[in-house]
Amino acid sequence: MSLEIAIDRVVGGAETPTAVVRLVGELDAANYLEVIDAGRRLYEDGTRRLVLDLSGLTFIASSGLVALHSLILIMAGEAPPDPENGWGAFHSLAHDVSGGPQMAVQLCGVGPAVDRVLARTGMGRLFLVHADRAAALAAG
Repeated sequence: MSLEIAIDRVVGGAETPTAVVRLVGELDAANYLEVIDAGRRLYEDGTRRLVLDLSGLTFIASSGLVALHSLILIMAGEAPPDPENGWGAFHSLAHDVSGGPQMAVQLCGVGPAVDRVLARTGMGRLFLVHADRAAALAAG
């Protein structure tokens, strides 16, 4: 199955340039670079906060976790790890998980399958998770 990426630009409660990025399908090695590229384009256009709507995401592979982590770095104005570096991207991710949640990239609509992966890998600690899009946008 492929991945559909839908982007909706909004303004958050604190007037922070915000975009809602809805992912539908499976996030894996075949398409994770598309997610990273979308994040880069949004940042270049002034977006500083992302709400990732994962209500349509049915599967996330390890490469998808790298994409989520890369979005955090991009929204912080940092360069994400080079995806060609393989395990180096995971070492960077493991270091950041210990720091707790950040505010620039928040999740909503996380289904059970994706939630299990986030919990088992510790990635869930990087994100504030909301029930739905409205709650995530209201959180500012």
